[in-house]
Amino acid sequence: MTTESPRWAKPSYSSNGGDCVEIAADLAATRGTVPVRDSKNPNGPVPSFPADAFTTFVAGVQAGEFGAA
Repeated sequence: MTTESPRWAKPSYSSNGGDCVEIAADLAATRGTVPVRDSKNPNGPVPSFPADAFTTFVAGVQAGEFGAA
């Protein structure tokens, strides 16, 4: 059983006043998941995504596959 705590990080592009998501990528190696939370509600729900699916999602965002906001 692992007991490590997530180290939450905001994206480097979160200059909009801090209203964004935070991820705990440090757990990907040991748990195989990437937890995600709302930075405005850090005690709210924390869904976790398979690390490979999250990596694919980020690559899609970087490639512009989801259009402009």
